[in-house]
Amino acid sequence: MTALILALVAGAVVGLALGGLGGGGSVLAVPTLIYLTGFTPTQATMASLIIVTLTSITALAGHARDGNVAWRTGLLFAAAGIVPAVLAGAAAGHLPQTVLTVAFAVIAAVAALRMLRPARAERTGEMHPGKAGAAGAGLGAVTGFLGVGGGFLAVPALVGVLNLPMRRAVGTSLMVITVNSLAALAARSGTGTHLDWAVVAPFTAAAILGAWDGKRQAKKLKGHALQRVFAYVLLAVALFMLIDTFV
Repeated sequence: MTALILALVAGAVVGLALGGLGGGGSVLAVPTLIYLTGFTPTQATMASLIIVTLTSITALAGHARDGNVAWRTGLLFAAAGIVPAVLAGAAAGHLPQTVLTVAFAVIAAVAALRMLRPARAERTGEMHPGKAGAAGAGLGAVTGFLGVGGGFLAVPALVGVLNLPMRRAVGTSLMVITVNSLAALAARSGTGTHLDWAVVAPFTAAAILGAWDGKRQAKKLKGHALQRVFAYVLLAVALFMLIDTFV
């Protein structure tokens, strides 16, 4: 019963982040599954990809209805990350659990610090294919290696590199997350990782519901209050994971 409650609460938080911020859900899902439900890092990354993929598809539908998805730009960005995601996902299965945990903690800390930086003014402009390809490939590699959707990196890249307005970057990020997560899942599908579906299923259901609420709350909140709160939580998670690994 305790595991079920934890899965429901954590799932709601993950969904809230995905629906409201266009990313960040998986960087909470992985440590939650490791430390609160007893999953190994390998199991947690696999489960996270499943949870994030299904939740992102649901959240993407809502943003698409509002016209906040740049389909062509997002597809080009995501396509560059497919091969790196598959290769990195295959390589991750051969690495020590400690390496995956430390790498994840570092990425989470970097993402949190990036979220705490002052927001850049929204702008529109021409897309730079070379930069878009490099950013998309890097994001795909992170997705496959760490089992995260990459939205916490996709949104800044879509705004800073591809010049999308923030609201469209959030919606487009969900499409990029979906493509990258599916590619990473394909790479991990033959690893024989066993998952506890009694935890994964309610976690996913709660995340899907949370994503709808996150999108609704994002329209109500002024400024970047939700983003800042999430960033501080993320920093705390990263610090805890590093301390737990080395102390």
